[in-house]
Amino acid sequence: MDERHDTPSGPAVKKLCERALLVFGQTEYERLAQISVSHLYNLRKSVPYTRKRRHFEKTRSRQIPIGERRKPAPNGRPGYIRIDTVHQGDLDGEKGVYHVNAVDEVTQFEVVCTVEKISESYLIPILEHLLEAFPFQVLGFHSDNGSEYINKRVAELLEKLFIAFTKSRSRQSNDNALAESKNGSVVRKVFGYSHIPSRFAQRINLFNQQVLNPYVNYHRPCFFPETYTDAQGRERKRYRYEAMMTPYEKLKSLPGAEAYLKSGLSFAILDEIAYAMSDNQAADRLQKARQKLFHAIREQDLKSG
Repeated sequence: MDERHDTPSGPAVKKLCERALLVFGQTEYERLAQISVSHLYNLRKSVPYTRKRRHFEKTRSRQIPIGERRKPAPNGRPGYIRIDTVHQGDLDGEKGVYHVNAVDEVTQFEVVCTVEKISESYLIPILEHLLEAFPFQVLGFHSDNGSEYINKRVAELLEKLFIAFTKSRSRQSNDNALAESKNGSVVRKVFGYSHIPSRFAQRINLFNQQVLNPYVNYHRPCFFPETYTDAQGRERKRYRYEAMMTPYEKLKSLPGAEAYLKSGLSFAILDEIAYAMSDNQAADRLQKARQKLFHAIREQDLKSG
């Protein structure tokens, strides 16, 4: 079993130390909150580290008349999610679990679910749960051209919920880059690449809902790029440390943010989840729960093997 740990980037480490001091009042982090980001970057420039961190998947061309082939345009509004599937390997002809990873384009709010198979009987119920898990109304659903999403059942579900269905364009590998990058930085860092038998899908999905998703959304800072035009008139992106925040903080920072929340939700309710524990406590909870999960998987594997 791959025992990878979710090691934050240099700026994320600095941001977490600042949040520990300023948000959660942990004065022992006062010195670490002043640490230089450039020094942390220097420590993370080694060739072995950068090789492990990279994750690329090219979009394949498929001619299926379901979903509109275009890039979504959320215009600063949450609710336009990018979705992708991560397969947890095969072993001796046995399929591993599948992780369904959905990320909101504007806030980077993320929901990870795990299923035994990606057939319709398994995928449709998990998609319904996934769409319900976002604190705001989902307005757009963007996938690559995989058949697990490009089919009539998924299209009917999205049409019933009045959700726009778009899919990646041919030879445009960046169309679903946000979901694919989160596959590497979140899903693979937590679950690794080793085979996990499909019979453990329900146990893993419970871990996702109780531990992983709250950690990622309320305690894991992300970069949010700013687009600008350079001297040659080309659009560029810059990633300012000052704009780094958790997905929940990003949601709260949007103009009129309260209006985006689903009926019955408020930021007062969500604050109770966000500030129930510090970032470090949430990370420690994640690692202990992950170790317990992998230990249980190994033990059952040995018994059945």
